[in-house]
Amino acid sequence: MGVFTRLYTGTGAFDIVGRRKTWYASFAVLLLLCVLSIVLRGFNLGIDFTGGTQIQFPATGSAGTVTVTQAEETFRRVVGEDPASVQAAGTGAAESIIIRAEPLDEAQTIALRQALFDAFHPLDPNGAPAEHAISVTAVSGTWGGQITRQAAIALAVFLVLVTIFLAVYFERPMAIAALVALLHDVVVTAGIYSLVGFEVTPSTVIGLLTILGFSLYDTVVVFDKVKENTRSLLGLTRRTYPEAANLAINQTLMRSINTSLIAVLPVAGLMVVGVGLLGVGTLADLALVQMVGILVGTASSVLLATPILVDLKMRDPRFREHAEKVRLRRERAAAAQAGIGPDADGADAEDTGDDGLAAELRRERALAAAAGVPDRPGKAGAPRSGGSRSTRPRGKAARPTGKRHR
Repeated sequence: MGVFTRLYTGTGAFDIVGRRKTWYASFAVLLLLCVLSIVLRGFNLGIDFTGGTQIQFPATGSAGTVTVTQAEETFRRVVGEDPASVQAAGTGAAESIIIRAEPLDEAQTIALRQALFDAFHPLDPNGAPAEHAISVTAVSGTWGGQITRQAAIALAVFLVLVTIFLAVYFERPMAIAALVALLHDVVVTAGIYSLVGFEVTPSTVIGLLTILGFSLYDTVVVFDKVKENTRSLLGLTRRTYPEAANLAINQTLMRSINTSLIAVLPVAGLMVVGVGLLGVGTLADLALVQMVGILVGTASSVLLATPILVDLKMRDPRFREHAEKVRLRRERAAAAQAGIGPDADGADAEDTGDDGLAAELRRERALAAAAGVPDRPGKAGAPRSGGSRSTRPRGKAARPTGKRHR
C-alpha cells in the first residue's frame, strides 16, 4: 500500500512505538539545543517586559521612502546613542518603521519626534504630512516587571490545572506522559524563540498558552484511542500493549495531521495579511508562536507522549507477562503452520475449517498454558479437548444396532 493509503486506513503500518528510541534521541537533541540557547543567548524581550520607548511612523513620506539605516542615523544624531533595534514592518503603503530604545525623557522624545518629521515628513492616513503620524509609546521598567510576573503566574496556573485534569481523567502513566510532552512543548517553543531571536511580547505569552491547549487536546485524542484499544487487553493474546498503542497512533494519525493543517492555515493567513500587508507587529508575535507551537505540539503528541506511555506501562509485571504470552502463542501458531510441534495434528478442531471454533480453542489453550495447566492430559489414550475424534473407549466393540439373525 502507498503512504497515503496507509495513513487513511490506519492499519498500524507505521511502527512509531517500535522506533521510540529514535524519537527519544531526536527530541533529546532538540531539547538540548533549546536549553543551551535559553541559558547562553537568552530572550529578545520586548519593551513590555524590559521597559523602554518605542517610536513608530509610516515609511512613506513626502520626502520619499524611509530606510532602516536613515531612521537609525537620525535617532543616533538626536539621542547620541544607538537604538536597541530598528526594523521595517509591512509592505507597500502599510510599511512602517519601528524604533525601540532605552527609556527616553520628555525632552528627548519631543526632539526625536520633531527630527523624524523634519527629515522624512511621514504621511497620515489622509495622505498629508503630519507630526501626529509619529507615535511614541513609553513603558516603564516597573510595568515590564509586572507583565513578566503576570505571564509567569498565568503559565504556572495553566500547568497546575492541566496536571489536575490529567490526574483525574487519565490513569497515572498517561497523565505523566502527557505532562512530559506538554513541558517539552513549552521548552522547545521558548528555545526556538531564543535561537532565532524573535521578540518576546505579551502576545507571545498568550499564543504560548493557546498552543499548549492545542497540544494537550491532540494528546488526549490519541490517549483516548489507546484506552479503547487496550480495554480488557490482559484477557486476550492477540496484541501486546505496545502493539495496541501503536495501532491507536496509526488510527488517529490522519486526524492529527488534518487538525494541524487546519490550525496552521489561519495562522499562516494571519502572518501574511496581518504582518505582510498591514504591518501589525502584535499579530507577528501572536502568529509566530502559534505556528511554532502547533508543529511542535503535534509532533510531541504523536512521537513522544505515546512512546513514553508504553515504556511506563511495560514496567508493570502484568503487561510484561502478557507480552510473553502473546509471544509464546505466536510461536506455537507458527510451529503448527509449519507442520511441527504438538499442535501440528490434522485431526485437531483448529484444522476442521471452523474458524470461530479454532479461534476459541486457541484462546482457551493460551489461557490454560498461562495458568500452568497442560492443554492435553498426560494419560495415554486420553482424548484431546475439542478434538474431532470419537470419544468412545478403544478396544470395546460397538453395540450392533440391527436385529440379531437366528
